[in-house]
Amino acid sequence: MAKEFLLTDQEFELIAKMVYEACGIVLGSHKREMVYSRLARRIRALNLASFAQYITYLDQHKRDEFSHFINAITTNLTSFFREPYHFDFLRETLIPQILERNKSSRRVRIWSAGCSTGEEPYTIAMTLADKFPSNWDVKILATDLDSNVLAKASAGEYAENSITGLDNGLKKRFFLRNKQSGLFKVRPELRDKIYFKRLNLLQEWPMKGEFDVIFCRNVVIYFDQPTKELLFQRYAAQLCSQGHLFLGHSESMNKTQTEFVALGKTMYRKVL
Repeated sequence: MAKEFLLTDQEFELIAKMVYEACGIVLGSHKREMVYSRLARRIRALNLASFAQYITYLDQHKRDEFSHFINAITTNLTSFFREPYHFDFLRETLIPQILERNKSSRRVRIWSAGCSTGEEPYTIAMTLADKFPSNWDVKILATDLDSNVLAKASAGEYAENSITGLDNGLKKRFFLRNKQSGLFKVRPELRDKIYFKRLNLLQEWPMKGEFDVIFCRNVVIYFDQPTKELLFQRYAAQLCSQGHLFLGHSESMNKTQTEFVALGKTMYRKVL
């Protein structure tokens, strides 16, 4: 069956090059159908007739269109308490360590890098709830490249099927149901612990302080090996001594790296 729009090899390669240069994501030929389906929506929305026209439009309207272009390509799949062993380890092992290590500063910083629609940082916040005395400064930074999903994350509103995996105690404690829309909204006391910011991981990071824990799960899988190695070095520099980094279930570090010790289940501790 003939496709609605023509996507030539040259056009696909140009799109892949733009995506790689902008955010380090590698689009191999196996991603061609995904690129077609996602950018075809932009072509229809703009009333254009071809990928060639869209590429020209993107070049002429880069300031307005480029964020839509990147948002269309990036993948956002998440859920509350996804890969639950990370949150078990955070609750049972890391929180007691942080309470002891940071007892003089009474400061906790956790970064959710690639937070998508917010389920991960809200899960972190639920895991931290009531674990630190009220005079501790506890903050979670949540960043993502995609401005659309970041807006959804910041709003903190979810359909009922998004929270079906949560037990009733967590639902009652941390969510308020809007009877008119049927959506479940994160309670302010949980939302106020999180700061949502748009961030391209390959560009400058504005954060000055160190983090106790960094979640970067199911993000580096899209990068080539040199970009992964660079990110791991930058994460190590951003972590406090003995800080921890969590990757996604299908991600791992090169065995030759020296910044982290592997703990199993894609959990890593900074060496120094």
